[in-house]
Amino acid sequence: MSKKLETAHAGTLESSDAFVRVIPMDEKGIVIELESSVEEIYGDAIRALILETAKAMNVDGIKLLVQDKGALDYVIKARVQTAILRASGDVKPDWSVLS
Repeated sequence: MSKKLETAHAGTLESSDAFVRVIPMDEKGIVIELESSVEEIYGDAIRALILETAKAMNVDGIKLLVQDKGALDYVIKARVQTAILRASGDVKPDWSVLS
């Protein structure tokens, strides 16, 4: 995904959900800031899932602010994918990278 990204978000702050905000950066790389009610136990696994999901979508130069309220893995992945798609303005996503 080589499009210029805009700030976007997905999700809610409801229990068992996650709120994800994508903020474009001038620098390369993917920065993850995580707040989670289960961070002490699952923080590393959640960060790995977020990073893996973003890399699979070929994005770079973004900051992902994630507020997790105990969401399951597939919810976090879907919220990250949705926020990145909204940030790219892509209305016809490549479904092969969204599995």
